[in-house]
Parts: sequence; C-alpha cells; structure tokens
Amino acid sequence: MFSGSSLRNASGPNFGSTSPLLGADCFGDPDGSGPYPYPIDGNAASAPPSHLMDNITGYEGISAGGEGGKCLPPPSYPGSGPREAAPPPNIHWSIPSITEDIAKQAFIQFAESKCCYRSTPAKEMLFHDFHPVSTYRYRLETFTESRTSEWKSVPYNGEVIDAYGSGRVPLPWDIPVTVPAMFKDANQTIKVPRSSSVKPCESCLGLGQNICKKCNGAGRVLCMVCNGSRYLRSEPCFQCHGIGNASCSTCHGQGRTACTVCNGRRQLLCFIEMKVTWKNNIHEYLSDKNSGFPTELFAEVTGKQLFTDEQFMVYPLMTFPDASINQASQIAIQQHQAQFASASRIVRQRHTIELIPLTKVEYAWKDKSHFYFVYGMENQVFTDDYPAKCCCSVM
Repeated sequence: MFSGSSLRNASGPNFGSTSPLLGADCFGDPDGSGPYPYPIDGNAASAPPSHLMDNITGYEGISAGGEGGKCLPPPSYPGSGPREAAPPPNIHWSIPSITEDIAKQAFIQFAESKCCYRSTPAKEMLFHDFHPVSTYRYRLETFTESRTSEWKSVPYNGEVIDAYGSGRVPLPWDIPVTVPAMFKDANQTIKVPRSSSVKPCESCLGLGQNICKKCNGAGRVLCMVCNGSRYLRSEPCFQCHGIGNASCSTCHGQGRTACTVCNGRRQLLCFIEMKVTWKNNIHEYLSDKNSGFPTELFAEVTGKQLFTDEQFMVYPLMTFPDASINQASQIAIQQHQAQFASASRIVRQRHTIELIPLTKVEYAWKDKSHFYFVYGMENQVFTDDYPAKCCCSVM
C-alpha cells in the first residue's frame, strides 16, 4: 500500500503524469511485482502494420485499415461484354417546333400573369419574324465499377475462421458480385474469402491491457479538491480525508485498462476487406446558338428526348443535324474511355439527346419592334423588352 505522504513526497505537483516510484522514463506495476510491460497507448492502431500481414497474390501492397483502400484495376479491358451494333446511319431526326398561334397564346398568358403588364401588346402585336433556335442537351452516362481493398481487423473471439492457406484466395476481380440498378450510384463491402488470419494485437503487444492514461499506471491520482495538499483551511480535505490522492476512476486503482483495440482478447482477426463502388459518371453538353437567351432558365423546364442509345460501349454520333452535338459526343466518349477504362470496369454506357424548344419571336406594336422567347415543353416566356408596363406598389 502507498501512504498518502509517500505519494505526495515522491510525486510533487506532477503526480499522475509520471510514475511516482520509477520516474519519468519507465513504468512500474502498482502491485510491486516488477517492471510494467504494458504499452501506454491503447489506441495506437486498428490492425497490425501492413508489412506484418500475409503476402497474398493479387493484393500486394494494400494498406492497413484506416489508411485508405488501394485501387485494384481490372486485369484487362474491355472486360464485360461485346460492343453492339452502331445506330443506323440514316436516322430520321424529327425536330418539333411551335406555331405562331401557340407562341402568341403563350405570350398573352405570360402578360396576364404579371400584375404590372398590360395584355394589350400581346393581343395586338404583329409578327415580324419567327426564329426557332432550339437548344440540344447531349448527355453521356458511363456506369463504372471500381474495387479497392485494405486490411481490416476485429477482436478475435475464438470463432472458426476462413483461414488463409485453406485454399486459393480469389483474385480481386474474380470475386462475383451482383450489379445493382444500372446508372445509379451504389457500393458494397465484401470480406475476401480465405484471407483471414489471427495475429497478436500490436496495440497491447498481445497482453490485452494497456497502462491507464489517466494515472500513468500508478492507480491513484491527485485529489481534485485539495490538489494533493491534503488540507483545506487547515482542516483535512473532506474529499480525500487528508490523504491527498484518490483511486483512479478510469482503471479503478488497477493502473491498467483493457486494450480498446482487441477488447482485452489479446488477438485480432485480420482479413482483407474489398469495397466495390458503382458510379454513374455524367458528361453534359448544351449547344449554344448565341441567341441572347439566358440558358440558366432551361433548368426550370423540361425537354423532349429525341434519341437514346444504351449498350456496353456506345458509338459516337455522326449524323445529327447539329454538328456541335456530334463533336460533343465524340469528345465525351473519348474522355470517358481515357478517364475510366484503366482504373475501373465500364459496365454500361448510355447517351441521349434532348431537345429544349426555344423560339425567338420578333413583333411590332405601335410601330416599334420588340422580341420575346418561348422555351421548354411548357412554352414558358422570357422577355426584358415588354412595351406596356405600369408601376405597382404594395401598401
């Protein structure tokens, strides 16, 4: 047993930060049995260092848990399926447009919806010109699968394991997985078969315990009320009863705590964990005719799908009437091939062309020229040139 005075005299004001009997450079066992062999840091690692792990073919150089998974590129490319037939070269592209009556009715409804606009110009206007300047949105979707792996560990509780050495560990891309819904992001975590092994816990050196961080293995700490002085106003401290220290509440006076990595089990079950990630990678291109229309308004309306093609690897478009869309298609497919094919597996591709109707209407009212735009399948109207506005105020 330690007496309060001996603890006070040995430790001084630094009690609890070093061992009071053995000094700052070594650790003592509170029961007096000799040197204290327990590591002081109970959270040094979540798994043994990766260099101590088994060297498994196909998984060389992967890191220990928490360091980030190592990418496992597919062994060859292409890998999942043959390229299917190209779209027919002479597709009939049907490009819809609106009529003058529809454009005028949309303009009247627009004016009537504004409290500060009189509807007279919309009703009395005379058409000058009618310019369909439809905008096309090209979208390429490349659905990819990537695989990463790293060593993981959990406390070993004596259970039967699928041990390394009981059979060949399957290569990363030989492990079967079920592909989720196409073109939707998803992920799945898999314990690699036959990659498991039992290792001593590196955090506690296989002892199951660590030095208590609060008392540094002494089992007792300074009294929080009298700060180890034993007295308050010349009276014995009511908290420690004049001893100057108290049993450590963290280790309950034992000086040791169970290792938080192995939960005191002394061993870890180590295995390779593989994460499979499916991602829908999207490239979009919006054709711009320099019409003067604020293109951010297209986000408020819907378009009409003119074309879609889905297969393992799509072919670039060649015959669409808008040459910029053909060029965008070729560039996007090349970029996705270069970006994703080496580190992941391309599962499926899909590309679409969407028409967002846009018509510029030029008209006259009271011998002055004006214009407005009709856009989207909803026939929304945009103009900053309306000729008959009144000032409104809300009291």
